[in-house]
Amino acid sequence: MITDPLFYAAAIPAVILLGLAKGGFSGLGALSLPLMALVVSPVQAAAITLPILIVQDVVSVWAYRHTWDRRNVVILLLGAISGIVTGYLLAAQVSDAAVKLAVGVISVAFAIRRMVVERHATPPKPAPADVPRGIFWGWVTGFTSMVAHAGGPPFQIYVMPQRLPRDIFVGTGAVLFALINWIKVPPYLALGQFTMENMATAGALFPVAIASTWAGVLLVRRVSGQSFYTAVYVLLVLVGAKLIYDGISALV
Repeated sequence: MITDPLFYAAAIPAVILLGLAKGGFSGLGALSLPLMALVVSPVQAAAITLPILIVQDVVSVWAYRHTWDRRNVVILLLGAISGIVTGYLLAAQVSDAAVKLAVGVISVAFAIRRMVVERHATPPKPAPADVPRGIFWGWVTGFTSMVAHAGGPPFQIYVMPQRLPRDIFVGTGAVLFALINWIKVPPYLALGQFTMENMATAGALFPVAIASTWAGVLLVRRVSGQSFYTAVYVLLVLVGAKLIYDGISALV
C-alpha cells in the first residue's frame, strides 16, 4: 500500500470528487484522475481509481435503483462495449492527450450551445432516445472511458437533450457506468494495471469513497430539476476546458 502522505493529500480530495460525481453531480469525476496524477503516474492512478469507482457504483446504483431509464442504458451499453474493445486494442497507439482535447472541445461547444438555446423564450422540445445516435455516443463513451477516463461528457451530450427528470438522468448514468466499469476490469487486468500495492491503496480509500457518494446523493436531491441541469451544463464547460488544457499541455 502507498504510505506517502503527499499521495493521500491529493487522493482524498480526488475520491471525494468522484463520490460527488457518482452521487449526481455529473462531471466532477473527470477532475479526479488529473489530481491523482500529480503524485503518481496516470497509469497507476487509473488502476487505483477503478476499484474505487466500482465500490461507489454500489452506493449510487442502490440510491437510484428505482429511477433509471432502461432504454437509454441498453442503447448506450451496446455502443459502449464496442468502444471499450476499441480502446483496449488501440491503447498503445492512441494518445490520451488527443482524446482529451477532442472530448473537451466537443463538450464545451455542446454545453454552451445548449445553454444559449435553452435561454430562448420557447426552449426546444426534448430529443428522444434514438438508436443510431445512442450507439454512436455509447461507443464514444466506452472508448473515452477506456482510453482517457473521460466517459461522462459523451454520455451527457447524448442524454441531456432528452430533458429527463433529474433522478432518472442521474440513475441512468449510475447504472450505465456501473456496467461499464465492470466490463473494463478484464482489459485492465490484461494490461497489467492491477498490483497488490494499488489494490491495497484503493481499499484504504474505500471509506472516503462510500461516504462521499452518499453525500453526493443527499446534496443533489436538494437541488431543483432546472437548477440541476444548469449546474451540469456549467460543470460540463469547466470539465471540457480542463480536458482541453490537459490535451494541449501534453501535445505541445
